[in-house]
Amino acid sequence: MTVLPTSMYAWRKHRGNPEPVWEEVPIPAPGPTEILVKMLASGVCRSDHSLLTIEKQASWFQNEYTLGHEGCGQVVEIGNAVSASVLQVGDIVALHAVCGCGSSNCSECTRDLSQICEKGRHSGIGQDGFHTSYAVVDARAAVLVPQGVTPAEAAVATDAVTTAYHAITRRGEVKKTEVCFLFGLGGLGFNALQIVHHIGARVIVSDIKQDCLDDALALGIPRADIVPLGRSPREFIIENNLDGKIDTVLDFVGTHQTFDDAQYIVRRGGKLLCIGSLDTENTIHMKIGTRKRLSYIFSYGGQVPDLKAVLNLIAEGVIKPQVKTRQMEAFPAVVKELEQGKIKGRIALTYSQLQHM
Repeated sequence: MTVLPTSMYAWRKHRGNPEPVWEEVPIPAPGPTEILVKMLASGVCRSDHSLLTIEKQASWFQNEYTLGHEGCGQVVEIGNAVSASVLQVGDIVALHAVCGCGSSNCSECTRDLSQICEKGRHSGIGQDGFHTSYAVVDARAAVLVPQGVTPAEAAVATDAVTTAYHAITRRGEVKKTEVCFLFGLGGLGFNALQIVHHIGARVIVSDIKQDCLDDALALGIPRADIVPLGRSPREFIIENNLDGKIDTVLDFVGTHQTFDDAQYIVRRGGKLLCIGSLDTENTIHMKIGTRKRLSYIFSYGGQVPDLKAVLNLIAEGVIKPQVKTRQMEAFPAVVKELEQGKIKGRIALTYSQLQHM
């Protein structure tokens, strides 16, 4: 039996301090329905920057907590109420940050809205998360990682892929017969592109970086369906006889410009799927929305079944997350690089042997 250390170092949020704090904390012990995992990788998200800098947060937020809401680890301890047929010590698992409380009295969990449940654990989102060496989660939040999926891929799949998958398949209900317009090929957007491409829908893509557009071309998106760098999406739609043909706009950016463009280019009776939120407030054109009878659909996160589905798609080679690894010590630098737009795709933090001791 492996003897665990009694303490570890973690990147923490302290209320009132916008900088992450590297501090020593006790190794947590799992409760009856929980598991303890040794972390293998944890993804860094733009949300980490928001969590560090925005002080007005939900009621469950603790004054001090460990950051990191995208995780993959190896099971080292299992609570006595967790069935051995579900999980075993040694399993490699992806960790869903918000699996919900699962209570029959929960107004969210009972309506299939577990990712917005306020009663369950919120790993790395106001409560202890994954930017550390060991973490505790509810056993329901752990999903076995298929062979062929790396810990870094599994970690970012929990949010960067699952969020895109949930939005496209369950909220937007995109079908292969549709024509879609996708704004943004960043950490979530390129995963979204792969998902829509797999569904078989035609997708027009727009981004502000040429290398991202080149990635879309390499994926198999026809050059004719890629908005040239600097070209107005509205002009592109008209010039290419697509006016009135865009069924769904997938906005993974959420700026004033993309949200405004989306309302003009989507067809009558079309859908605007809103995921990005770079601008926290945008304007709905009431006349356009009413006259075109548009559906404005917002999406947040995903659920455990979505995570299982995307891990299988990654294992099958359908989705290839754009993820690179850095050492845990680099977290503050990665957050700054993300905020400055210097990182392509996602970064997953990995752990040196020294950090596990």
